Amino acid sequence: MTLSIPPAALALILGAACLHAFWNALVKGSVDRALTMALISFGHGILGAVLIMFYPVPAVESWPYIALSTFIHLFYYGLLVLAYRDGDLSQVYPIARGVAPLLVSAGAFIFAGEMLKPWAWAGMFAISSGIGLLFFSNGKAKANRTAVLAALGTGLTIAAYTIADGKGVRASGNAMGYIAWLFLFECLLGFAFLFYRRNYLRLATARGLMTGIAGGIISATAYGMAIYAMKLTQLGAVSAIRESSVIIAALIGAVWFKERPWKMRVAAACVVACGVILIAFA
Repeated sequence: MTLSIPPAALALILGAACLHAFWNALVKGSVDRALTMALISFGHGILGAVLIMFYPVPAVESWPYIALSTFIHLFYYGLLVLAYRDGDLSQVYPIARGVAPLLVSAGAFIFAGEMLKPWAWAGMFAISSGIGLLFFSNGKAKANRTAVLAALGTGLTIAAYTIADGKGVRASGNAMGYIAWLFLFECLLGFAFLFYRRNYLRLATARGLMTGIAGGIISATAYGMAIYAMKLTQLGAVSAIRESSVIIAALIGAVWFKERPWKMRVAAACVVACGVILIAFA
């Protein structure tokens, strides 16, 4: 068997998955999640401001996608904050990340003419099944309705911005230039969240501020790696393999947040890993 996905793309996607799970844990564990999300947006902007000094401006054809992705990210961040307010990391993260691959693949087929091979579809089914097991293993008799609906909405926005950025980076003529300007524009989202939490800013601590900014840089690095990978391989494959981040999220939930039962989460993580292998070798 040989990899159908370039090794460089696979390494980028898996690295992005690990970083993505970590910054989500930072949001879940923060005292003021809306403020943390604002700081994460500013972290994106800081990295974007640095990158625009070194990379060319992307082609004009890609700017509508930058605008669209920025707009979608506003809803993504808002829904993620709402989901983590009422749900556990091991509940919200699997749902949000689980619905995205199928939606992305459907969208990539409709808007980009991409069709995955049968084994890749089998891998995506395994990933989604494993993520479903992670959700049902949260140990609660009844899931919080608001958290579940917000997580589903988050998954929809993930699919939407993934397709938009996949199209945009391919039209940009310069992937790093596209990433830089996309991140810079996300500062606008930070101001929106700061306005929303304006009456509570006096309660912010220096440690909380630094954690949020650091989380933003980690988040930006993770998504930048994923966007670059979109230029190297299929959108559906990028989205699906990124979902290996649920393995890291499950471990963080078990160790950091003391979420149980751990045996079901390990089994679900193995199912997800099998799905990643199927897609990588399809």
